[in-house]
Amino acid sequence: MGADFFLGEVVLELLKELAKLCVRACYVKSSAEQFKHSIDALLPIIQEIQYSGVELPQHRQSQLDELAQKLRHGLDLVRRASSSSRWNVYKNIQLAKQMEKVDKSVSGYMKWMQAHVMADVHHVRVGVLEYGEKVERIGRKLEECIGAVKLGEGNRKFAFDDGEENDGVGVLEGFGMRFGLEKVKEMLLTADGEGEKKVRVVGVCGIGGSGKTTLVKKLCQDFQIRSHFENRVIFETVSQSPNVESLRAKIWEQITGNRFGSANDQIPQWMVRFEQSIRRPTLVVLDDIWSLSVLEQLISKIPGCITLAVSRFKYPVFDQTYEVELMGEEEALSLFCLAAFQQQSIPPTADKKLVNQVVAECKGLPLALKVIGASLRNRPPLAWVSAKNRLSRGESISETHEANFFERMAISIECLDPKVQECFLDLGSFPEDKKIPLDVLINMWVEMHDLDEEDAFVVLGDLSEKNLLSHVQEDAQGRAGDIYSSYSEFSVAQHDVLRDLALHMCNRENVNRRKRLIMARREDGLPKDWQRNKDKPFDARIVSIHTGEMKESDWFLMNFPNTEVLILRFSSSTYFLPPFIELMPKLKSLILVNYGASSAVLHNLSVFDSLDSLKSLWLEKIIVPHLRRTTVPLPSLRKISLVLCEVTKSLNGSSANLPCIFPCLSHLTIDHCIDLTKLPPTICGVRSLESLSITNCHNLCELPSELGQLNSLQILRLYACPALKKLPQAICGLKKLKYLDIYQCINLRNLPDGMGQLISLEKIDMRECSLIRNLPGSAMSLRSLDRVICDEEIGFLWKEASKALPELRVQVAEKCFTLNWLME
Repeated sequence: MGADFFLGEVVLELLKELAKLCVRACYVKSSAEQFKHSIDALLPIIQEIQYSGVELPQHRQSQLDELAQKLRHGLDLVRRASSSSRWNVYKNIQLAKQMEKVDKSVSGYMKWMQAHVMADVHHVRVGVLEYGEKVERIGRKLEECIGAVKLGEGNRKFAFDDGEENDGVGVLEGFGMRFGLEKVKEMLLTADGEGEKKVRVVGVCGIGGSGKTTLVKKLCQDFQIRSHFENRVIFETVSQSPNVESLRAKIWEQITGNRFGSANDQIPQWMVRFEQSIRRPTLVVLDDIWSLSVLEQLISKIPGCITLAVSRFKYPVFDQTYEVELMGEEEALSLFCLAAFQQQSIPPTADKKLVNQVVAECKGLPLALKVIGASLRNRPPLAWVSAKNRLSRGESISETHEANFFERMAISIECLDPKVQECFLDLGSFPEDKKIPLDVLINMWVEMHDLDEEDAFVVLGDLSEKNLLSHVQEDAQGRAGDIYSSYSEFSVAQHDVLRDLALHMCNRENVNRRKRLIMARREDGLPKDWQRNKDKPFDARIVSIHTGEMKESDWFLMNFPNTEVLILRFSSSTYFLPPFIELMPKLKSLILVNYGASSAVLHNLSVFDSLDSLKSLWLEKIIVPHLRRTTVPLPSLRKISLVLCEVTKSLNGSSANLPCIFPCLSHLTIDHCIDLTKLPPTICGVRSLESLSITNCHNLCELPSELGQLNSLQILRLYACPALKKLPQAICGLKKLKYLDIYQCINLRNLPDGMGQLISLEKIDMRECSLIRNLPGSAMSLRSLDRVICDEEIGFLWKEASKALPELRVQVAEKCFTLNWLME
């Protein structure tokens, strides 16, 4: 008995060590990203000390030179780690060890640096005051970096969207923000999370647009917070209508690393022992809380876990609370000028008195300062006077004067170009604090406002410049603007207050007369005012509905003669499509999004029989219905997007004639459909197809030999399909193919021998295809090839090929340091 117990303990310890090694290997890219962030902050400071003009002792200069060299070596390790395949466990472990060695060495330097450098400065400060003050300032910068260069195994927890609320404090961090950061930081660092009865909840409160989320996100980046919680920082946006069970399960999984349904599920005792032996402090940030009951359900009672809740309201469960203060006069003026003039002060050519009057009417709200400032950028003086007069007619902004706040903000929208204004109001059709797929948005604008895709993209830029939406991905606007880019790769976000503003402006008219009929999330059917007015036609061009499970009896008939876009959002494993779809003769875009834990089965599919005008269909987390020979054609359908769907049962073994059902289909996107193992040959019969995107389908291992039949295909994306080992030779028959994307097809071993037949091919993206070591000889015949993006290992071969292809540009891929891959 004793020997068995001892053996069990030894095995448990070995499992612990193995787990730690696996964690280091799996998350080497996240550690590398963090290490790069710290080096990027530290290296310029070291260089500024070196070249500050203060003559430090020779041995100090040598030590600084050696430290700078170590930091540059660290950057080289980061580059190698970022390009390493996540499946190369041995290499990743070695890189992690090397980075930790550099980290430890740098940390040793950091211990002595500030004290010794400041001591040296003290000796030269008399008589050289300006240099002394300069190095003293550098020393303060250095103090902020001490402790920041720490690699952590739990870095996967530090992941949140960069594209959401950002009130410009990253550029302009005033006293109010610094005070708030220090105050909340003190609360968190002194909080006691030990013991089930000592769970601490810290609250950050303030009115909408006051910068709560900005403050908290900046706090999550603070090196002291990251160090204290060992980089175990979880950030989740809750919003007004959350799926609480799904959020609880997600938070529980991130805290424990276990895929159990919720925190209440039974966990094996051996796993509890294992977790307790390695548990460390964890910070759970819950942003945009609207309900005390929701907050109480999401507060984790795991020992060592502290909850930071962000809300417009102060709740009794808060042990400590920080109420966000509005900006002072100087801060407000600087932020406003940054938005209006792209500098932090009033330019000489502007009317100083008028600018100050407009700033004063924004009442210190960062969001109002940003949006109103951006709306007046490059506007004539009369527009400024008009804005000031309209703002001055409002009352003071506070929680009890929300309507007046919206009326103030509305002036920023009403001065937009009419089509841009309409596009902004369309954003209210999507749920608060959710990513909005750019593909959905662009399609909607194209159908609704008679815009070309290029014009719709320009509108996106206009709204972004006016601070009315933000891009979730870094440099999304630039990359999405690439001629071969897929909009489905990108998404945008909108501040919840701006969504409220859009709804406020949309709901000014009677329910039957509104252009946009938008329903917030409900679990118990449709709004009563819709039912009361169902006998009259609804004029809405956009209808957006958010529910739980819907059965046939939950719907009632409504007449929508003008509706062009229908957005159905729900959380359920089964969903009965609304019968009134048959009363939407002009419907052009149908979007079905399931937020439930499992894919949903659709019922009442007969409504599709009446959709003769439908042009685009977006299905997310849906079990795609089986297609039969009797399926009624959709004559106008051009775009189908299947995201996180189950598609195999529908596509494989289907007896349907796809070219007959989809006679005009030009774009097919299949993304994150993990059950897809083989692309069925029936798709190759859709000769009208111009773009085929199969992305993030990790089990796709085979493409049909009939692929060459797609004689209209111009774009073929096979991004992030790691199980795909070869491309069929038939791909060489795609005479109109202009773009081939095989990025992150890590097991692809070669390019087709006859690829020189792709006479129209202009661009290839083959980053992270590390097993491709040679190019086919026919590659020299790709006369239209203009650009190849690849890694260093294959880049030299393409550069050799460029001697025969003078127009070819070979772009060796820049390494991308993000945590996005952790969220796949």
